[in-house]
Amino acid sequence: MTDCYIGVEIGASKVQAALGYGDGSLISVSKHRVVLEDGARGILDWLCGEIPAIIRAAGNGRRVTAIGVGFGGVLESATGVSLVSNQVEGWKDFPLKDWFEKTFGLPVVVLNDTVAGGCGEYLCSPEKSDVFFYTNIGSGIGGCLLLKGRFYDGSGYGGIYFGHIYVPDWTTNRAGAYTKVETMCSGFGIERRLNSPGYVPESSLLYKLGGGAGRYNCAMLGEAAQKKDAFALEEIERTADSYALGLSNVITLFGAETVVIGGGVAKLGSVLFDPVRRQTEKYVFISAANRYTIRQSVLMDDAVLKGAIAAAAGNTAVFT
Repeated sequence: MTDCYIGVEIGASKVQAALGYGDGSLISVSKHRVVLEDGARGILDWLCGEIPAIIRAAGNGRRVTAIGVGFGGVLESATGVSLVSNQVEGWKDFPLKDWFEKTFGLPVVVLNDTVAGGCGEYLCSPEKSDVFFYTNIGSGIGGCLLLKGRFYDGSGYGGIYFGHIYVPDWTTNRAGAYTKVETMCSGFGIERRLNSPGYVPESSLLYKLGGGAGRYNCAMLGEAAQKKDAFALEEIERTADSYALGLSNVITLFGAETVVIGGGVAKLGSVLFDPVRRQTEKYVFISAANRYTIRQSVLMDDAVLKGAIAAAAGNTAVFT
């Protein structure tokens, strides 16, 4: 029998479950869109139906021996208890590791989703720099710092919650206003702004893409920017500036050599990455100037799954 593992990603916009091998290669992937109104219960119900089906379908001389979970929120690392999710109700003080083990009868490792994504990205990365920082721009924003190939877990509750550091708030005229990177730059944050009444001008291509005061999303914003729409370009520039300000602080503090950005918003590509790189170079301290690279994730939607499976397999390259 060949050992294989299940990797789970629990996010605010999607849930994924995959079957894979210990080297991170995936055999199959199932996806589910989160209904925020259903909260944690809706996610758990989907997992209760999907994971047994994955185990049954393993077949062909394979046996599932463990589950790795990347959870989108704050965890107590030693117990796998979720303390909070900033987007989905129902995760406060939830015994996530115990629930998985009792429900599916397998050993379980639980990590923050961005930590799982960062570890997966590091394991598959062509460069293994000593200070490796992974962050996602998705429904939320997280961070994973790997120092000489080991992820930094702070005091046991996660070390780099990048989305929760503060930057100036340019959406208000109030002097000295500030807010979180996640509020300004996450997919949910961007779309919340775009869908505020009157925010998108009627002269913008984005307005037309939304059907006229329609439901705008980040993909539409990227499409309008690619076509040189002035409003879309300005919106991305301001978002990139806030993100780069936070990113430059991480680079300056830790001397990060490799910065990898994943998540759904990162799929905008160069229209986002060009201003992020330009603005980061403007803000970063001279100690780090020209000593780091910023690139898009190579794994993208598979990053959390691959990292979670590596954790379940006890991959000693990262998880020791």
